[in-house]
Amino acid sequence: MSKQVMIVDDSESIRELIIFTLETEGYSVVSGNDGVEAMKLLDGRHLDLIITDLHMPNMDGIELIKEVRKTDAYKTTPILFLTTESQTEKKLQAKEAGATGWIIKPFVPDKLKAAIKKVIR
Repeated sequence: MSKQVMIVDDSESIRELIIFTLETEGYSVVSGNDGVEAMKLLDGRHLDLIITDLHMPNMDGIELIKEVRKTDAYKTTPILFLTTESQTEKKLQAKEAGATGWIIKPFVPDKLKAAIKKVIR
């Protein structure tokens, strides 16, 4: 059975690039365009990883991480924080909210794959 990954990013081109990268590696992918849509998709389905952007309308990535961590089914699901921000403060906020790690955009597909392999068992 393939690993299940959720991608949350308001940029359609970024979502498509990540989906393409992951599907060619054999992952199954579900995606949302913001935190509100992602929360609707968190319906108890098994997820091996969540990747979320920081800057999104309606609910940003840090708020999404906080909400995900309140949900019993996803308390321990690894979350990678995808951001253009390289500031330590944003990384710390994401970590405090419950992020497992982060990836700086723009990303190289091989680095994304390597980061995913580190957090998915």
